Amino acid sequence: MTQLNEPPKATRREWIGLAVLTLACLVYAMDLTVLNLAVPRISEALKPSSAQLLWIIDIYGFLVSGTLITAGTLGDRIGRRKLLLVGAAWFAVASLLATFSTSSEMLIASRAAMGIAGATIAPSTLSLIFTMFLDPKQRSTAIGFWIAAYSAGSAVGPVLGGIVLEFFWWGSVFLLGVPVMVLLLLLGPRTLPEYRAPSAKRLDVPSAGLSLAAILLVIYGLKEIAQDGVSALPVLSIVAGIVVGILFMRRQLSLADPMVDVRLFRIRALTTSLGTYLLSIFVAVGYFIFIAQYLQLVLGMSPLIAALWSLPSAAGFTVGSLVAPRLIHRYRPAVIMGSGMAGAALGTALLVALPVHEGLPIIVAASIIMSVALAPVITLATELIVGSAPADRAGAATGISETSGELGGALGIALLGSLGTVVYRAAIGRSLPAGVPPEAVDTARDTLGGAVAVSAELPPQIGSALVEAARVSFVDGIHVVAAVTTVVAFAAAIAAARLMWKVPKRADRAEAAVTTQEAASA
Repeated sequence: MTQLNEPPKATRREWIGLAVLTLACLVYAMDLTVLNLAVPRISEALKPSSAQLLWIIDIYGFLVSGTLITAGTLGDRIGRRKLLLVGAAWFAVASLLATFSTSSEMLIASRAAMGIAGATIAPSTLSLIFTMFLDPKQRSTAIGFWIAAYSAGSAVGPVLGGIVLEFFWWGSVFLLGVPVMVLLLLLGPRTLPEYRAPSAKRLDVPSAGLSLAAILLVIYGLKEIAQDGVSALPVLSIVAGIVVGILFMRRQLSLADPMVDVRLFRIRALTTSLGTYLLSIFVAVGYFIFIAQYLQLVLGMSPLIAALWSLPSAAGFTVGSLVAPRLIHRYRPAVIMGSGMAGAALGTALLVALPVHEGLPIIVAASIIMSVALAPVITLATELIVGSAPADRAGAATGISETSGELGGALGIALLGSLGTVVYRAAIGRSLPAGVPPEAVDTARDTLGGAVAVSAELPPQIGSALVEAARVSFVDGIHVVAAVTTVVAFAAAIAAARLMWKVPKRADRAEAAVTTQEAASA
């Protein structure tokens, strides 16, 4: 009887479809990082103002994070495959426009269009995975591949960007995703099923506007704090975003067919998974925002070599994501989330002892430990978040899940980035060598990059002393941030283990579901 009630296994078509989906996810993640290496050449070619350059860098991520929930809900209503294919075509066209942009304004508009198109990818791909893979074990494996694609894209983006920029012009970095999107358009209709909520109504436009405004206001405020420190404008932006978010939630309670069923947040497994997912990204960002600068400005690596040293982390995340399905089936969520966050705490704790020189072995060890530890946490959290929602709201649940990750990243950059900057400025203020001109002092106190740049204009002995003082101060900042993230990760480990303790492991949940189904049919 149990055999008769087991969900059907995925066929070759579904696995080919998964390969197509993961390629799309890889491109989406690549475009979040691939631009960084091209910034100097863009500045030289288009001559953007400082404000325009910031918008060129940030607009893609802003609009991705702001439209994730709307895109997920829209996919549930008009069809997840349809939205994905429309988004892929839009992404390809916008990439071509970015490639051949002739002005800063054109590039900003093109990157904005790419961001909106990119927001259709995560919700559509993950919700389609829940449609394609009904067997729990196969579904976890598919989610592991999906998450591994994001990690690989983030790591490979700078590497591929660096290689392309060695031979071609700055716009060529945007061409990397076009062939993949064309492949998705060709294979998607043949390998991906269509799913549309059977009783879905039209998208509530005011709700979409409120969700977009709430997320963008919060993300903008956090980004401004990360860049310029705490001031009235970003704080007001965050407060306004929270107020708009409350209005969005109140509206959902009054709608017969809401974008987000806020009653789902009463499910402990879902809310705990959202919080753990957010904190896992927060902790990871606390590591990564300083390591790229450490490799380049402290150890003296080129951007491409520094990007290559990020590959061990991506490999660790890939391995962890692929091992996660076995762990999820065998152990309770409390064990996986608790031990995973504790492992991440161990990785960040290594950075508390990071030396100013010869710190590469510690960097590699910490990155691998963190990646292997967090991959099962994120895989399980994603599955529990989307799995807690009804099938016809999987797209919206995916949007909520990805928005949680985006907020975790923004919080990490703003809070931990600001903390590291405060420690750096205080430390270098105490250790500046004698003989540094006042105008150079201000530049050196601002950032490590500024200190390295201004040192070249000083006499060799004073310049070398300034650079060494700046590097020591920067590593002091890393030590403090590492200590804070270690405490946060351990606290998250304890909280997740306690809150998820009564949630059974997947094998027991599947057995209980089969027993319930058999009793109902008896």
